[in-house]
Amino acid sequence: MKRLIGIFFLLTSLSAFAQKKEAPLVQFTGVVYNADSTSVIVPYVSVTNISQHNSVTVTNFKGYFSFVAHEQDSLQFTAIGYAPVTVVIPADIKSKSYTVRVLIKPQITNLPMVRVFPWATTDEFRKDFVNAKIADDDLAIARKNISRSSIMAMTNSLPRDGQEIQSANSQYMHQDIVNSHSRTNPLLNPLAWGSLIKSITDGDSK
Repeated sequence: MKRLIGIFFLLTSLSAFAQKKEAPLVQFTGVVYNADSTSVIVPYVSVTNISQHNSVTVTNFKGYFSFVAHEQDSLQFTAIGYAPVTVVIPADIKSKSYTVRVLIKPQITNLPMVRVFPWATTDEFRKDFVNAKIADDDLAIARKNISRSSIMAMTNSLPRDGQEIQSANSQYMHQDIVNSHSRTNPLLNPLAWGSLIKSITDGDSK
């Protein structure tokens, strides 16, 4: 019986102690801004009450928040792309309301590099690796570029440059000069004159 009475008094003392230590309630209100540009509002910021079992409240699209908390509660403001900020509500607030202007600073997070491979399984990789065609080395590429078929294809497809055009014109002029010596003037050929007179005498209109 004495043990039960002692447990009862212990529980009563703990309850009274807990009620005595509970901090007064405060209406916590404010707006979240970008620390680098105070005119920019940060919307949808998560506000976590670390002192009250990590209860979470989210600001609206204008960065505004208003909820009930306790004095000396620690509240953490977090958002994607920003460094977390912690605000502690002071004690002995007479108006029972506390308004703040929270500034959170942008933070760049460098993610690790991720390599994406086109093979879904190891068997697909093994199959493609076995059937893969090994690329030519520099010597093999050079041999292909100077092969007869490659040079003929480039000759037929590539336009001539200035030097090639000049060489072709010089060759044409040289051939024209050489061939001019082998051509004869029909007016100096007596056989041609005889044939012409015979044709006129015979009345050949041609």
